[in-house]
Amino acid sequence: MKRLIVLLVLLVPAATAQEPDAFAWWDRPIARNLNLTPEQTKQVQAVVREYRDRLIEQRASVQKAEANLRDLMDEEQVNEARTREAIDKVVAARSELMRSVSQMALRMRTVLNPQQWQRVRRRAAQQVIQRRQQRGAGMMGGQPVPPRAGRPGPVY
Repeated sequence: MKRLIVLLVLLVPAATAQEPDAFAWWDRPIARNLNLTPEQTKQVQAVVREYRDRLIEQRASVQKAEANLRDLMDEEQVNEARTREAIDKVVAARSELMRSVSQMALRMRTVLNPQQWQRVRRRAAQQVIQRRQQRGAGMMGGQPVPPRAGRPGPVY
């Protein structure tokens, strides 16, 4: 039991600090550089509107579940059953959020042609590296950690 508590105490802060590698390219200057047609622009805006409220609600659910877990972990005497249940709620909330983000990414992908998609992917990889460097998590021996081979990470 002590090992479980120590493991959770170490993992919870790291896990709660993680965010999906969201890259809202449709709302940034890169969208202008993609040479989207007027129809593509309309489709992208429609997808964003379709998913916006759902994503806001799901992010709030994740934050609420994580806050509840932190509260349970901070109690003087940890109730294992309640804490395990809270862990399951965090996992479920994150899963739902990632499902929606991934589905939205798929919808966005269907709007773009292959060249536009590759531009978005390259820019997303740059964003991931920059965020890691800014947080200091991307440093290894003073050198930036390169993106995973062939996959810069999720693009949303």
